[in-house]
Amino acid sequence: MGVNRAVLEEAIEKGETENGSVEFKYELEKDIHLQDGKRESLAAQLRYRVISGDGEATYVIGVSDDGDIEGLDPERFSETMDVLSLLASEVDVHIDNVSTWSTGKGDKIVGLATIKEGQPVGDDKNHIIIGTAGHVDHGKSTLVGSLMTGESDNGDGATRSYLDVKPHEVERGLSADISYAVYGFKDGQPLRMDDPNRSSDRSELVEKADKLVSFVDTVGHQPWLRTTIRGLVGQKIDYGLLTIAADDGPTQTTKEHLGLLIATELPVMVTITKTDMVSDERVNEVEREIEELLRQVNRTPLLVDRHGVQTATEEINEDVVPIFRTSAVTMEGFDELDYLINNLDPREKEETGSQMYIDKVYNIDGVGPVVSGTVQSGSIETGDTLKIGPLRNGEFREVKARSIEIHYYSVDKAKEGQIASVAISDVDVEELERGMVLLPSDSDPKSTKRFKAEVMVLNHPTKITDGYEPVIHLETISETGVIHPSDGQMMAGDKGTAEFEFKFSPHYVEEGQKFVFREGRSKGVGKVKELLE
Repeated sequence: MGVNRAVLEEAIEKGETENGSVEFKYELEKDIHLQDGKRESLAAQLRYRVISGDGEATYVIGVSDDGDIEGLDPERFSETMDVLSLLASEVDVHIDNVSTWSTGKGDKIVGLATIKEGQPVGDDKNHIIIGTAGHVDHGKSTLVGSLMTGESDNGDGATRSYLDVKPHEVERGLSADISYAVYGFKDGQPLRMDDPNRSSDRSELVEKADKLVSFVDTVGHQPWLRTTIRGLVGQKIDYGLLTIAADDGPTQTTKEHLGLLIATELPVMVTITKTDMVSDERVNEVEREIEELLRQVNRTPLLVDRHGVQTATEEINEDVVPIFRTSAVTMEGFDELDYLINNLDPREKEETGSQMYIDKVYNIDGVGPVVSGTVQSGSIETGDTLKIGPLRNGEFREVKARSIEIHYYSVDKAKEGQIASVAISDVDVEELERGMVLLPSDSDPKSTKRFKAEVMVLNHPTKITDGYEPVIHLETISETGVIHPSDGQMMAGDKGTAEFEFKFSPHYVEEGQKFVFREGRSKGVGKVKELLE
């Protein structure tokens, strides 16, 4: 997956030795190598190689015992990795990373697996996800960039660059493309990265931290509000972070983003950014504007500058909103933000039968289709058989999880609440799209185009009548739908029930799911009440 081929050549040149940590394996087959006697022998061999390498072993897959590169087709390579993963789980080691290369012989590939002692990272992590929102140029990305690195900004948004999506990230299809940012804590102290664009920096942080914080960054431009909605609705976010620049104050976009955060029933924190650019009087003025804005939506503002971060940490919930004063240039307020974030607990998620709604789809050379999203229930393990869909015909397809990454870190399992990328087999990338869902193989999912919901209209200039067509944002689904209000019409501020119909494709929808519908500046929120035939 983009790793220099010299790593493979070095492992082959080092070769297998009696007391070495390198093992050549052409192929491992479930029907042969997982039988009782063979299984025990291979597991013991794996453990021995890890011990010989002081806790780390290298398995070269698709080569002969003499080191000749033969290669395997993707299906056989996937089965080999499944067997290796099962062997690893028996002797308290895990597959830390897998890299693959084309052999140049048709579709055959050769791979290198790094295996380490202990259970895969993430099994014991306290992990929270924060959704960020705010008007364009209000310092949202700069704030997150400085939290990740601990670096002050130069006043021109230098730390913002760490949240830009780079071409190589898109090519690899890693989970960082969803969250854009991660930092963590170890024994209560923040862990930062020198260069968040280096995958090694990210994976090292994920390995060391006992608490991880992922940021789902959103888009501040008004024309791209749908992208912000997708970020806030499509991920299982624990908390919202709204940035408001001291030199500009709350804008119409600020109000819309706050409305979305409130509608999704998230605990929210507000940061006044760029306090170094204005006078104290101006900061006080913006603070008062924010307090008034929060009271208008029945939320209680809590000024951290006045009441202290300890109080904010104890009081933050769906009703109480802490307000911080921050500057990425002077680093004002960052110690307080660190303290609050370190003491936030993951929120309990509503039970759902879905395992992962797909946010992004990639095709990786030598690996195949990769899908990214937030694991919403249970866990997904390497080798699991899953169902994906609905496809365009409304049906679901069985696929296999070939490998998993979390923030550039290869793992054997992704658990509930974690943002992960999963390489899957038995499906073509052209058949996949955002809004599909991964489900357990023993489930019996049905797709639907129609459902009934309880709704509230947040904003609409006139009346919503039968046949009105907004975009429905539910989990990672974004599709035009048709509304049929039960009473024939609805206006801004109205609550009631309505039937919704996806205009083009069927989707997987569950009772109790929350969603947003919008068209232009018209917006509303709803909760699925009943699925309709």
